[in-house]
Amino acid sequence: MTARFDAIGLVVSDMAASVAFYRRLGFPFPEGSGNQPHAEAALPGGLRLMLDTEDTVRSFHAEWRPPRGGSRASLALRCDGPEEVDAVYADLVGAGYHGELKPWDAFWGQRYATVHDPDGNGVDLFAPLPGQ
Repeated sequence: MTARFDAIGLVVSDMAASVAFYRRLGFPFPEGSGNQPHAEAALPGGLRLMLDTEDTVRSFHAEWRPPRGGSRASLALRCDGPEEVDAVYADLVGAGYHGELKPWDAFWGQRYATVHDPDGNGVDLFAPLPGQ
């Protein structure tokens, strides 16, 4: 038997807000997903991003509680270039999402920024710097 990576799952407090955030980043959630207790977006390469409401998770794990003191997971999205990192960050912050780390040229050779989704999960935006 060989286990294979198939999906990333996030627990969300507000499905409609989370679907709207990830759609803004290009994740193709089907119409009506914002009103469901579970939603999936198919990603390139066959992976899926799955969102479940807190109530859905509690339906099979009654003791589940949201983490305290910050998120424990983040998604990293590669942009086409450094200028796209800046543009996507500006778009999200302009739409009211929390900008955790403004775009900067990281010492490891990337333009890098972090925003938070509606539940405080980090979404890292990055692109190689020219010549890297």
